[in-house]
Amino acid sequence: MEWENIFASRASRMKASEIRELLKLLEQPDIISFAGGIPDATLFPAEEFSKAYAEVLTGPEAVPALQYSVSEGYRPLREWLVAEMGKLGINCTPDNIFIVSGSQQGLDYIGKVLLSPKDTALVTWPTYMGALGAFNAYEPNYDKLDPMTNREPATYAEKAAQGGGRVKFAYCVPEFSNPSGETIPRSGRENILNLAEALDIAVIEDAAYQQLRYSGETVKPILALDIERNGGDIDKTRTLYCGSFSKTLAPGLRLGYIVAAQDVIRKLVLVKQASDLHSSTVNQVVMGKVAHKIFDAQVEKIRKTYSHRRDRMLEAMSKYMPAGVEWTKPEGGMFVWVTLPKGFDGASLLAKAIRDHRIAFVPGKAFHADGTGENTIRLSFSCASDDAIETGISRLGTLIKGEMAS
Repeated sequence: MEWENIFASRASRMKASEIRELLKLLEQPDIISFAGGIPDATLFPAEEFSKAYAEVLTGPEAVPALQYSVSEGYRPLREWLVAEMGKLGINCTPDNIFIVSGSQQGLDYIGKVLLSPKDTALVTWPTYMGALGAFNAYEPNYDKLDPMTNREPATYAEKAAQGGGRVKFAYCVPEFSNPSGETIPRSGRENILNLAEALDIAVIEDAAYQQLRYSGETVKPILALDIERNGGDIDKTRTLYCGSFSKTLAPGLRLGYIVAAQDVIRKLVLVKQASDLHSSTVNQVVMGKVAHKIFDAQVEKIRKTYSHRRDRMLEAMSKYMPAGVEWTKPEGGMFVWVTLPKGFDGASLLAKAIRDHRIAFVPGKAFHADGTGENTIRLSFSCASDDAIETGISRLGTLIKGEMAS
């Protein structure tokens, strides 16, 4: 059977994740990988999870934990999140919180609810490629979101209309962005809200790295600023805050959450009821127990480790990169974004890096909705040891120097 003849039109926009493919390289022991932006598995609180699962499955919670549950999510976990959100200036109730099977599912649901074919999504250049993958299935157009620009709102609306739709939302990763590692300052966040209000669109705040700050001053989340603008009432806001347990506790349980006005939460719940009914009950119960017990201590532990690795990578970059190469200096997160001289191609460089130097990274083009960014690459320091960083960045610098000289 010729399956291509019956696939929906949206299927043509579904692309394999370059990062997912590159993760296969981690199985090769001689590869120094700066590719996958994944947490260090040695930092997972495995013992605490083991105890929590044993407690849940051998006690009175076993039956409800193994049963179907409400689509909104396990209420005690949402209540715990209410307190955590309050620390960020996001005052909400459990009814403003929706548990999803990883924040990636949340982005997919948001795309499904907000995007019609030919509508426009505003995204940064570069942006998280997983968001592009989630939105692509709903056949949108993209326009560039620059939080520090003076571009008039009408130009976005006019371009969207020319494309056959309207602007629906602005998507960004304000804290230590994947892939750039950059943080949007408060002024930029206010600009995004101003633009959203002028266009009457939503703001999608991807806060996957919110807790991973190592230096610099904390900036209020966009949703917190939005709440302030609306007299403290989250139900009058336009921002959807997408959080995750993957970067703090463990990604394998596949749990994330969306915090937003009840009107949009109710619509997202309908999507989940038609999709997978609800996220794993037992995983939510266990996550709630572990988070309540060790969350702050766990965050402190991973901050200390990742902060050290960030510092080592930035030191190595300064030591080994030739003139003409630029890179970001992130205040947190997992990534350093590298801009190579014009004429470089990150994909070609990766092929040579793997073949000749046994190092891996992610080419930057995949993070650009318009296919630009050929001369950029993303490096992740989260899983790299001091020796791997020193050796790997030295090899990368040697490779780039050689390419510049050729």
